[in-house]
This record gives sequence, structure tokens and C-alpha cells, in this order.
Amino acid sequence: MAKVIMTCGKLCCGKSTYARRLQAEGNAVILSIDEITLSLFPEGAGEMHDLYARRAEQYLLNLSLQILRTGADVILDWGLWTRAQRDRLRRFYSDHGVRSEIHYLRIGQNEWDRRIRNRNEKKTEEPSSYYVDEGLLRKAESLFEEPAEDEADVITEA
Repeated sequence: MAKVIMTCGKLCCGKSTYARRLQAEGNAVILSIDEITLSLFPEGAGEMHDLYARRAEQYLLNLSLQILRTGADVILDWGLWTRAQRDRLRRFYSDHGVRSEIHYLRIGQNEWDRRIRNRNEKKTEEPSSYYVDEGLLRKAESLFEEPAEDEADVITEA
């Protein structure tokens, strides 16, 4: 039976790398909101970003159900920054009879700072990720709710 793996973690914690590793281990498709928004708006979507991200999320949720029906697993390479979002997605998949797992990539502050610096230095080489300016960093820090120990099915130290 196909399942959904939902990656959870701060930006720059290694979710995309982790998702690619999981994909290489089995029959899975990665779905990424960032890939869609960065492909459509490489210079940024400004104040419309959150609206476009919500629309991309709804599209990917519907697409994930189609993929799951083929027997392939789905990996959501998203952030799942809030408990409310994680709960909503678990309910969505449960309501559709789909098994889901949350894989939390926990990262220490020093390593997180290093990765953000590294991403920003390489941004011109990697258009598939966001530059982390002070505004995005503040947003990420203010919104991220670390999953409770019983909320995550797998916890990996990033």
C-alpha cells in the first residue's frame, strides 16, 4: 500500500536532500511547493507568495492522491512549520484512507546558521532554493513549531 512521507523542518535543514535519498531507496515521487513557486516566479512573487504557495499546495495534494493510486509513495518536500498544518495534512490523508508519516529533520542552531550562510553564498548556482534574507529568516523563526516527540514518526538529526 502506497504511503505519504511528509518532511518537516526549518528551512535549510536538509529536507530536499533527505527527500531525494528516500526517493532513491524506493518507488516514490517527490512533490515540492518550492519547486513550483521558484519555477513560476524565479525573481520572487512578492506579497502574492503565500497565496500562490497555498494554491500550489492544493494542486499537489490532489496530484498526490493520483500518484498514490498508481502504487508509488509520495514524499512531500514541504516545511510543515506548524502543528496545525501537520494535523490538517494527516487528516486529509486519513480521510482518503492513505497512511502518512511525518519525518522531522531536527537541526541545531550552529549547523542551521552555517547552512543558511552556505545556501546564500551558492544562491546564484542553485535557483531551486530561496535566498534567506532577514525577513524570511524572521518569518521562519516566528512560525516554526517544533513537533512534539509523539507527533513525528521519524526524527533525524540534520
